[in-house]
Amino acid sequence: MASFKSLCEKYFGSSNFYEILKVDPNTPDKEIEDDKKAEATEKFKVLGKIHSILQDKDRRKQYDDFGEFDENVDSSFNWMEYWRSMFKKIEIKDIQNYEKEYIGSETELRDIKKAYISSKGNMNKILEMVPFTNCEDESRITGIIQKMVDDGEVERYNAFFNENKQKKARRHKKWEKEKKEAEQIDIRDLEKDIEKNMKQRADQFGKLMAGIEEKYSKKRKSITDSAAKKKKRS
Repeated sequence: MASFKSLCEKYFGSSNFYEILKVDPNTPDKEIEDDKKAEATEKFKVLGKIHSILQDKDRRKQYDDFGEFDENVDSSFNWMEYWRSMFKKIEIKDIQNYEKEYIGSETELRDIKKAYISSKGNMNKILEMVPFTNCEDESRITGIIQKMVDDGEVERYNAFFNENKQKKARRHKKWEKEKKEAEQIDIRDLEKDIEKNMKQRADQFGKLMAGIEEKYSKKRKSITDSAAKKKKRS
């Protein structure tokens, strides 16, 4: 699984955030937020429309035949449909497959290391922060961190290697309760909840993009009208 840093280097040729956004390191936070957010939104819209055109047989033919695409003629672009085409329906087996790829991967090792350091060796927080882990993984996680300590990668925290027995017992008791509750969950109901959540996000995304598109369309129209009036007066 590619790391965030490698993805930055792959798509932008750099892992330096300032170079990627083409901003000075001394630029105030507010300016970066306003200017680059608007630019990123516009770029996303452009890439989204290009992607949708080349995926559609008729619209792609129009582009191939004329070497351009007239957006004023095209009224069929739908952000909601584009969102749904980008993100397929998630099923339980997808999550299970991802879990298999994640456990034992370099990504998991980095997450365990990060959780161990940030929590100062608090096993409760480590299990909360690292995906797909529970009390059954404690021995495996302890072995991984012990190796990191031996290799000098991380500091040895006594709170981790000499954990209070009562604290550990409470964690295991809570986990056993949650495990029994999870066993009673109907997988089909869970899949429906996931699908419902994705639909809600798609609806929110569609409304957001429609609002942004309307906002910028009005802004462009206002600029065009002002330029036309100015030209007429001159």
